[in-house]
Amino acid sequence: MASWLQILLLTTKLQVLHLWSSGSYECLGEYSVPDSKPIIDIDFDESKVVGLLESRICMWRRNDKRSIFPFREISSPRGICMRYIDPDAVIGCDDGTARVYDMYTGSCSRIIRTHAGSATCLAFTDCQMILCGSSLGRVTAIDLSTGEHVASLKSTISHTGIRSLCFNQHSYQIFAGSTAGYTHCWDLRTLRPLWETRISPNVLYGVQHLQSDTSTLAVGGIDGVLRIVDQNNGAVLSRYVMERGKSEATSHNPKALKVMKARALSSDICIDRIPKQARPAITGLAVGMKKIVTTHNEKYIRMWKFND
Repeated sequence: MASWLQILLLTTKLQVLHLWSSGSYECLGEYSVPDSKPIIDIDFDESKVVGLLESRICMWRRNDKRSIFPFREISSPRGICMRYIDPDAVIGCDDGTARVYDMYTGSCSRIIRTHAGSATCLAFTDCQMILCGSSLGRVTAIDLSTGEHVASLKSTISHTGIRSLCFNQHSYQIFAGSTAGYTHCWDLRTLRPLWETRISPNVLYGVQHLQSDTSTLAVGGIDGVLRIVDQNNGAVLSRYVMERGKSEATSHNPKALKVMKARALSSDICIDRIPKQARPAITGLAVGMKKIVTTHNEKYIRMWKFND
């Protein structure tokens, strides 16, 4: 993730996208969703925000919040995940296809069969390949320009669905989180699994690393525990939850912003004994230089600061 890390938060009831600054903790912009459609997935860069809605894709220019460029209606199948690399936006669908749209004309340029199961998550490599996770536990590497399957990767010990993916362009390693709490690592050059570790009994919705880092991963899931994992062997280096007790409001915005202390968990602590109020489910995360941001359903986001 770039050092200018900024976070998108979806408010479902109001159908508004909020863009927050991780430096000032201020809202940088609000983007209205057309037709009050639920938002399935989002992606963004310095100039634009792209959102997958229930029946269409929309693009908002960040320097002009009023400009909305809706793509063509997507009648069938249902989109589950979306990522883009100009000028292509790729949608993973519940019928196992990846549909590639031109971001500026809205036309569908090709339909790629990825898996027998649903396409659950997507990630781009640095060489115009798209990685697609499956509800049946496989990861397929596809040449985006031709639609050709380059590789099909699977676990040797667990065949549960893949729910999160990321690619490290410096080590050429693919990392994934599964519905059964496994983290997986494959080498894209040899197409072989390097390690597989079960770090949680539940679904892992977020797996990410700093862009230039080849040492650690940040992993989050339904049990609400933020884990730091060694990229080289899958070992859990540390686990964190928020401290219990009353939080302190800051002077920036006493109604919206609160400060809480994080607590590192020892290896012998049973997660189930920690109240769920201290560990709400982590539905997504992003990694910055000294910060990790986690999203928790549609209610709020948390920012975790780490000292040197």
